[in-house]
Amino acid sequence: MDSNLNNKPYSIGLLLTEGFALMSYASLIEPLRAANLLAENELYKVTDIAVQSSRIKSSSGAIIQTKDATSDIFDLVLVITGGNPKKLENTALFDTLRRLARSKTIVGGISGGPYLLAAAGLMHGYRMTVHWEHAPAMLERWPDLLLERSLYIFDRKRVTCAGGTAPLDLMHSLITEHHGHSFARKVSDWFMHTDFRPAAGPQRAGLVERIGVTDQAILNAIGAMENHISDPLNLLELSRIAQVGERQLNRLFKIKLNITTMGYYRGLRLEMAKNLLRNSSLSVTEISLATGFSGSAHFSTCYSQKFGGPPSSQRR
Repeated sequence: MDSNLNNKPYSIGLLLTEGFALMSYASLIEPLRAANLLAENELYKVTDIAVQSSRIKSSSGAIIQTKDATSDIFDLVLVITGGNPKKLENTALFDTLRRLARSKTIVGGISGGPYLLAAAGLMHGYRMTVHWEHAPAMLERWPDLLLERSLYIFDRKRVTCAGGTAPLDLMHSLITEHHGHSFARKVSDWFMHTDFRPAAGPQRAGLVERIGVTDQAILNAIGAMENHISDPLNLLELSRIAQVGERQLNRLFKIKLNITTMGYYRGLRLEMAKNLLRNSSLSVTEISLATGFSGSAHFSTCYSQKFGGPPSSQRR
């Protein structure tokens, strides 16, 4: 996720809907507040916004004063929803979300928020997650959604999160990418949130168990890779997140995993592509873009090299 934090605060709009989930809201806003406090600088500018309302009531009855959703330009807007999101569908909200999606703003949803993004037609071809209680209804209504049972997912200009306390992990990942692991850990320690869950969440084992290494630089790099399947980072960007040099990161991957950093990354993206070929109706071209390849020809070549056959063979 791009950041211009060296020049100005990263601007986040929290688009609240009536009855929004207060736990999700607090789990989002508090790490950002702590980041500003610990940095003694405004790293993040957070604005509560809404559509056609200046006062929004939360799931517990707390009233939040909001600005109009069109009142500012944001780097990231997250729609936070609780209860039954189907009841919140309306033209004004959908028009706002679509307008934001057409701009440079990254658009996301928290708890039931991803449901509204799907209803607005903004999730076709994007990997996504949602609070587990909404997943069955979403798959029945939109069977082609690339819906995963994860805590949170970054996919190009979309961010989705399951809600509850999962935004704590989402914010830890975002702050790590913007300001490094050491600073993000200070923020998380502020809330005694010391057990950072990976994006894939409880549906999969933790990174240490999955890949069999404990080196923090490797774990940071792979965590970033999993958050950037569709928009791959380069080696320099990964090394900055891992907080080691490029050569050192490559050396660690070769020693611990017997593969180069970018070789591991490419394999991760190809495994995701294989899963999409098996479980979605997306075309090969759409899957190549969803997994960060420059075109279907390049994707087919890489896929054949890894799996011994073209992508089309996976669907026979």
